[in-house]
Amino acid sequence: MRANRVFETVLYADDLAAAERFYGDVLGMEVIQKSELFLVFHMVDGVLLIFEPKQSAESGRTVPSHGMSGEGHIAFAANDKEIDAWQTCLEEKGIVIDEIHSWEEGGRSLYARDPAGNSVEFAPSTLWGGGWSF
Repeated sequence: MRANRVFETVLYADDLAAAERFYGDVLGMEVIQKSELFLVFHMVDGVLLIFEPKQSAESGRTVPSHGMSGEGHIAFAANDKEIDAWQTCLEEKGIVIDEIHSWEEGGRSLYARDPAGNSVEFAPSTLWGGGWSF
């Protein structure tokens, strides 16, 4: 057996409404489910979950508790042309670009922050010895 693909990715945000606006309105992702505890965004081959950290860390829930403190990180696949388009899109929506980093392996990454402070990266498939097609 071999774990082969991530089905869900989790970030945490105290303000789920702000997270919904960022991932929905700014990044164009579709919310497929939401509650006071979480948001679920549709992604190709999986989902992005944004949990309210205090509630998700409470014991006695129907699933094991989990959580983290501090900022998390997520990277979305993007080629150079898409990274240029994301930079324009984010800047037009008032999102500050933290950094654009050029990699020795080729390609660039664009970094910004969501309202909870999580690092949001748009990254090339050349990273990590990749060259994968997404």
